[in-house]
Amino acid sequence: MISSFWEGQEGAFILWIFWDVVLGLVIINTNKFWEGPVMLVFMLVQAFLVSMILGIVIGDLKIGSSPFMLLRDVSEAPIFQINPDFVPEDGTGLNPLLQNIWMVIHPPTLFLGYASTLVPFAFLMAGLTLKRYSEWIRPALPWAIFSAMILGMGIIMGAYWAYVTLNFGGYWNWDPVENAVYVPWLIMVAAIHTMITFKKSSTALKTSMILVIGSFILVLYATFLVRSGVLGDSSVHSFTDLGLSGQLLIYMLFFLAIAIFLTAKEWKHIPTSEKEASVYSREFWIFIGATTLALMAFQVIVPTSIPVYNAIIEMFGGLSNLAPPADQIGFYTKFQLWFAVALALLTGVGQYFWWNKMTKEDLKNALVTPYIISMVLAAVIITVGKVYDVTYIVIVLAGAFTIVANFSILVKLLKHKTFKLAGGSLAHIGLGMILIGIMFSSGYSDTISINMSGLTYKKDWEDDLNKENVLLWINKPLQMKDYDVVYRGRYKKVVGVPDYVKADAMESLDGVNQALALENIEVKDKVYFQKGDTLKLVLEENSYFKVEYFQEDDKKFTLYPMSQPNPTMGLISSPDSKRYLTKDLYTHVSAINDYEEPEWNDDQFINAAPGEQFFINDFVTQFESADVVKEMDGIPLEEGDIAVQAVLTIMDYDVKKTLKPVFLIRGNQVGKVEHIDHDLGIKVEVDNIVPEENKFVFKVNTYQKDYVVMKAAVKPMINVLWLGTIIMLIGFSVAIFRRFDEFQKMKAKGLE
Repeated sequence: MISSFWEGQEGAFILWIFWDVVLGLVIINTNKFWEGPVMLVFMLVQAFLVSMILGIVIGDLKIGSSPFMLLRDVSEAPIFQINPDFVPEDGTGLNPLLQNIWMVIHPPTLFLGYASTLVPFAFLMAGLTLKRYSEWIRPALPWAIFSAMILGMGIIMGAYWAYVTLNFGGYWNWDPVENAVYVPWLIMVAAIHTMITFKKSSTALKTSMILVIGSFILVLYATFLVRSGVLGDSSVHSFTDLGLSGQLLIYMLFFLAIAIFLTAKEWKHIPTSEKEASVYSREFWIFIGATTLALMAFQVIVPTSIPVYNAIIEMFGGLSNLAPPADQIGFYTKFQLWFAVALALLTGVGQYFWWNKMTKEDLKNALVTPYIISMVLAAVIITVGKVYDVTYIVIVLAGAFTIVANFSILVKLLKHKTFKLAGGSLAHIGLGMILIGIMFSSGYSDTISINMSGLTYKKDWEDDLNKENVLLWINKPLQMKDYDVVYRGRYKKVVGVPDYVKADAMESLDGVNQALALENIEVKDKVYFQKGDTLKLVLEENSYFKVEYFQEDDKKFTLYPMSQPNPTMGLISSPDSKRYLTKDLYTHVSAINDYEEPEWNDDQFINAAPGEQFFINDFVTQFESADVVKEMDGIPLEEGDIAVQAVLTIMDYDVKKTLKPVFLIRGNQVGKVEHIDHDLGIKVEVDNIVPEENKFVFKVNTYQKDYVVMKAAVKPMINVLWLGTIIMLIGFSVAIFRRFDEFQKMKAKGLE
């Protein structure tokens, strides 16, 4: 329900406006000196954002898209002429991929990150306006770090959402919209480093200005990419064009023009350092690091913008044959990987220059111990992890070095009880862990569900999909590498029940998310609902597929991957994972048996007496008994009625199923109550009873027994990645606290 607020474009703009209001109120209450010029920039941004949700149409001019527009205002359906107040009984529902707790917190976090990039930009514009060319750094720096932290957190949340919700088996797909958020984050991180350098040595002021402007403008550019429709089918995240592309372009160009004008106007007055940075100075290493971050951003944004280039060329009557990379993951990874390695090495070496003045000899002495320890650590990781690829070995070496080097700095800081100075070291340790975690979880992801049957599950699937999925028949064990896997059927989530409930233990009712209990609902011998109770389901369209994993006949764990058939999007699946300290076993469903509307085979008739065995759909079936029953579910028995229930047991591997069709005689009429088992694909009814032969005639219909097509993969060291992101965010938090504390102390001295 909450996620639906920002599912559409209008809700996202309202969320952005809200965060700008919150940040503006914080600045008003913490920084009176800068309030006026900073709030002027905020006001201009808010004016543009509010224009996006006005929904005013003047002739052919449309300004914004109103979130309060009614369906009858945009649809010419005849029903609205008959009844203007008509409301459809059922809407399309929330996008299934957004029905996740991470979609409640990921978009607000990301839009807070978007909004926060405005704050350093506003301070910079205010500084240029007031001709306080360097003083804006002090109040802007805590906000720049805050912005980088929140944007980074939003990116991480999005990656984790993709990992736990989507079924492509990863967490980052180099989608154009993902790239459009990643790039301003890189630039903001670069800006932080140059701003800190300026505070220390009065260098890199102009570079800081360019980077702060770049980060904010890139956020506006990201908004244009996502919401203008220019990306088309090249991104699964992009919105269709609601007629806002022109407004979004004006929004971006307006602030770009203001920033260029003010910066160019004051450029010659902006102080610069005449001091030349030596190779052994911190300024040099910070500049190299910032340059690396900028190059990373440049390498991503240029190919990401190919749809924009095409649109510009076509606007001028040209024809472009440019196309985004066919293999996005391979294309971006081969460049970003080496940039990340360089960055890791720079963060390891750069920390020593940051805290100490270094000569060539000092540098050798400082690095020898971290170098030896990191080599030993890397050797252990390479040996235990069986890393043989040269590229991956380099990644491990770089990651280990940045972890060890920054950890040694962290230890020295803690010895001097200066934890508030440890933000940089913590963030850089997190970077090293992220690098190693990505390398293992992506480079050594091991698909264990290899199709050895030779079957092609779907003709429209690519070869890899058919090769990396296995067909699991219900109750039939299948070996997948070190595991024997058994699919046990479909389950639902029921409100008030602490475990999954078998789908055939209930029957859907007409009410939304309501079902009738066909048997007592028990968990660990505790009855939560009685037979005949009405159950409230958690999203009735979601089915959870119980998959048991065994090793040496001992059940190790059970997973419940989820799927939802969607009328417009097809089968939407979300994975389930077994989490270990050193790996995840990741499972998701790729295809399911549709037994909602089964196509039954032709009638088969079987004559049998109690105690006899026969076959139904290749299952051994035992006719246990025939009993006269005094009551029936859903059918009140009248005086004189005779109800005979046949009890059939069916063995399906290690599972025994019981079917109980009923033959009802009421006067000279006969009623037949069938029993359906969807798992086995069987429908049985008593067609007749032949008393003189003591035999029953069963009418049997069959169809495909239940199955799932499933993929399973082992993701080694995935938790190193998640832990690294947490440590990096802690580092950002420590740095924010330190810089804000410095700002408050200077403010108390009247130096805002």
